[in-house]
Amino acid sequence: MISFLHSAAIHGINACLIDVEVDIASGLPIFSIVGLPDTAVKESRDRVVSAIKNSGFDFPTKKITVNLAPADIKKEGGIFDLPIALGILSSSGNIEPNAINKICAIGELSLDGKLRPVKGILPIVLSLEKFGINKIIVPEKNKYEASVAKNIEVYPFSELTEVVKFLKKEIKVVPFQQNTINNLNTEPINQIDFADIKGQFFAKRAAEVASSGGHNMIMIGPPGSGKTMIAKRIPTILPPMSFEESVETTKIWSVSGLMQTGESLVSQRPFRSPHHTTSSVALVGGGSYPKPGEVSLSHNGVLFLDELTEFKRDVLEVLRQPLEDKIVTVSRAKNTLTFPASFMLIASMNPCQCGHYGSSTKECTCNPYQVMKYRSKISGPLMDRIDIQVEVPALKIDEITSEKYTNIESSHDIKKRVVKARQIQYERFKGKNIYCNAQMGPKEIKKCCTLDDKAGMLLKNAIEKLGFSARAYDRILKVARTIADLESSDIISSTHIAEAIKYRSLDK
Repeated sequence: MISFLHSAAIHGINACLIDVEVDIASGLPIFSIVGLPDTAVKESRDRVVSAIKNSGFDFPTKKITVNLAPADIKKEGGIFDLPIALGILSSSGNIEPNAINKICAIGELSLDGKLRPVKGILPIVLSLEKFGINKIIVPEKNKYEASVAKNIEVYPFSELTEVVKFLKKEIKVVPFQQNTINNLNTEPINQIDFADIKGQFFAKRAAEVASSGGHNMIMIGPPGSGKTMIAKRIPTILPPMSFEESVETTKIWSVSGLMQTGESLVSQRPFRSPHHTTSSVALVGGGSYPKPGEVSLSHNGVLFLDELTEFKRDVLEVLRQPLEDKIVTVSRAKNTLTFPASFMLIASMNPCQCGHYGSSTKECTCNPYQVMKYRSKISGPLMDRIDIQVEVPALKIDEITSEKYTNIESSHDIKKRVVKARQIQYERFKGKNIYCNAQMGPKEIKKCCTLDDKAGMLLKNAIEKLGFSARAYDRILKVARTIADLESSDIISSTHIAEAIKYRSLDK
């Protein structure tokens, strides 16, 4: 007898529908799974046999064939344990075939029949509606994530016997629901604050501008000047994520297995800080079956690269495409996948190998060739893609000990201005899938970056004297647009342009 039900497989950060067909026929007791399964799926045989027996059901001693269709899509993980078990129970007469053929089932089975959580639930439930399926059975610990899809009935269970009783209508289960949007409006409890940072007003202003427009930023300064402190506090002033941004980010984290139990959506903007020994595959994603890397895990958040010059040059060069296109395309022999990668790059580096080049407090021990060689670790094209480049000088002892810095602005105060500026940008780009000034294309720059006469003349002179590239020209306009938004100005004035030019210190 043949039974039929639905499951799903992850493809990048999306899902595709998988038909699970189970046939039990007379013959020698053989259990085979076909349809391009990986090792974890092949091992489902042993888990399913033990789970069915330990749940109190008889396992048929016949020829069992499980087909996962379509056959040209690679099937991974233990996600197919539950649908395979239900198909076998249906074909052996324990469940009516009509009870399962319109349902999608997801879940990994333990040997005693309990359901274990799986990754990638959110992309699966979001894709079901377009396939005409409105019911899904998931493990109990995945119910919060699955409930994000409002038009899908989510039935969570903790063990196989409960699922069978539900399908046989021996127990009644109400679909699980919760209001996920309310979770996005909760303010995080921050243990760190911009008020902790003494001095460095220029760098903190640059961080505010970068956060207001979603701009990339690099800080250059000696050790101990506060670069890392500033970077780690940037998430405390970023605006809350919209529901659409949260869903995008959660899909990436879900397929990567980073969602916590009881968490439905990623509600806070990500902050990722990989070590400088990380590989290019870990940074942009990859593997034989490509998975998201750090640039995608930072989507709608911050990617912080501390000690930028310590990263391998070839690792840094792979950042060029995601910084420009806001996506990363990973190609392998059997697969080509595209992952979203719209993030703020925040980087820090020393001015030279000893760290004290240009310092007024300590003498630099590097010669000019060593300084040039050290800075050349960061290529010009990569630096060109960083909107804001600021120097963070060492603090003087008076600045560290002075009491006048105790009442400086907190993250809460700065965040108010950032949120106000971002709201202006949301309204400006409504309906264009653009959330901040840094994401503007040539058309948006031409339309939205209106300069007055003085500003236009100042920018022209700067381009001629400082030799900015065409890309740097666009990025100055974007930063100036953000500075104008912080002042609620429709027109970009010469003061806005002047401040934006000051943020290109490495180009001078």
